[in-house]
Amino acid sequence: MENFLDQYGYLALLLGTFLEGETAILVASSLIYHGLFEFPYTVIVAFLGSFASDWIYYLIGRLNGKYFLAKRPHLATKVKPVTDFFHKHKFQILFSYRFLYGFRIIIPLVVGMSGLRPAAYLFYSTISGLIWATLVSTTGYWVGRWLDLKTQVFEENFLYIMLGFGSLGLLIGFTVRWAASRSMAIPE
Repeated sequence: MENFLDQYGYLALLLGTFLEGETAILVASSLIYHGLFEFPYTVIVAFLGSFASDWIYYLIGRLNGKYFLAKRPHLATKVKPVTDFFHKHKFQILFSYRFLYGFRIIIPLVVGMSGLRPAAYLFYSTISGLIWATLVSTTGYWVGRWLDLKTQVFEENFLYIMLGFGSLGLLIGFTVRWAASRSMAIPE
């Protein structure tokens, strides 16, 4: 794994944050202490990966979302409460959606369909993305330093570490989904 990280470290981080986010940045930032990654580059690369992903989904929602839903009225009725919730809590969602595990695709799609101008989304996605990348990288760094994590620990316990990060993310995602569904009166 150390050779893989030495050879593809930041590229793997970029791809990981593009596809998923938290797990990739937590693993990379927890290895900063041992010199496999550097803090500012980890933050920047993680931001760029998640930023690119969010913009792709935002543009899909903006350019094709309403047409897609018009062809699928049943799906449109399920998306309407989410869109209404977004309009009611726009600023809170725009600043916090990156921290809501499990909503990384749907929120940028809904924001794109909401009519929010690209310049406004650029502002919010840049600010929230930099805050997200910095906070998660800082957390990962301190966990890696406190536990003295090394690549060998990741190699030997990779499955357990991924299950742990995944379980934590799912717990957060289901909790947020449950709270949001209660607020929007969406049947679970």
